[in-house]
Amino acid sequence: MPKSRVRKKAVYTPPPRSAKAKMSPPWLVPLMLGCLIVGLAWIATFYVSGQKLPISAISQWNLVVGFALIVSGVMLATRWR
Repeated sequence: MPKSRVRKKAVYTPPPRSAKAKMSPPWLVPLMLGCLIVGLAWIATFYVSGQKLPISAISQWNLVVGFALIVSGVMLATRWR
């Protein structure tokens, strides 16, 4: 019976894990929740006030501001560990 071939390449070994686990910074969660809550409150205030508040000078752009806050909160949520 023929002998099996010897492997030429070294067996893959994963890189060692660092002793310190990666943690999110302490400001991340409050900022994330703040962006989500303020964005939601901004849009709710805009609709409840008959589109006069929070800033009447920018009219429909208030929706963009509110959604931008919500999207930034969601983007921060992807960084949370």
